[in-house]
Amino acid sequence: MKTILGAGAILAAEPDTQKKAAEKIRGFWALIKSRQTLLLLATGLAGYLSARPEGATLLAIVLILFSLFAAVSGTTALNMLIDRDIDARMKRTTWRPLPSGILTPFEAATFGTVLVVVGLGVAFRIRPLFGIVIAAGVFLDLVVYTLWLKRRSAWAIIFGGISGGMPILAGRALVTGRVDGLGLLLTLSVLLWIPTHIMTFSIKYADDYRRADIPTWPAVYGFGSARRFMALANAVRGIALVAAGYLLNICPYSLALLALSGVITLALSLWAVLRPSDKINHRLFKFASIHMLGSMVLITWGALA
Repeated sequence: MKTILGAGAILAAEPDTQKKAAEKIRGFWALIKSRQTLLLLATGLAGYLSARPEGATLLAIVLILFSLFAAVSGTTALNMLIDRDIDARMKRTTWRPLPSGILTPFEAATFGTVLVVVGLGVAFRIRPLFGIVIAAGVFLDLVVYTLWLKRRSAWAIIFGGISGGMPILAGRALVTGRVDGLGLLLTLSVLLWIPTHIMTFSIKYADDYRRADIPTWPAVYGFGSARRFMALANAVRGIALVAAGYLLNICPYSLALLALSGVITLALSLWAVLRPSDKINHRLFKFASIHMLGSMVLITWGALA
């Protein structure tokens, strides 16, 4: 009888153990912010292929993407570790794996550190300059943006944008062997996307950020200033992308579509300035991400066509 009861207890415990394991896996996946990470991978790949590498193999591309994925994912995980107290105070982020208790700080720290070390190790193995640029992105994101400025200044967004531009710069530098003007122009295009990506969120969740005592641009300088900043950033970004496409000598169709998507993004930004509403703010957030991904595809396709 005791044996039967013991076996029953083990069988009952198995589903619970499996459930907890699945929850842990989902927690680790949430730590890397997969959509944001994959978008940055697309920029890195665009930077690499825009330089028209000779003799590029599938293995080389896989290694490049793996190193970027590991470094970016690990950085994001460590970023969430540092900001776990902020996430615990914001309604939209209390579900995240650290404030909700799904993962412990030690688990997150180990996970993020291992990913960053592996990613940088592979990157330096591929080419030292490639590793240096990616390492600069990790440093800017974790030390300058997250640890130093995020809780102190609304201008932290600029340094967050610079770190976000490092994958595309690294991808191009890997082929050219140097940081060139075109690479910096492409980096600028990513940097100027960041204000729209972050400020639309800062406007939508203004109460959350205020509760967490984070000095966002809308909170410090006002919603109107934030909307004008986004419009200006999108105007310069559109020019930078078209200029980069022209200098890369991408096919005319790609260049035309690149210009059109930039005009649409700018139009939405201006609409948000003139007729501000939650609806247009949401549309601008969504289209800005589509525009970012689409522009990377157009630059890559246009360069290889």
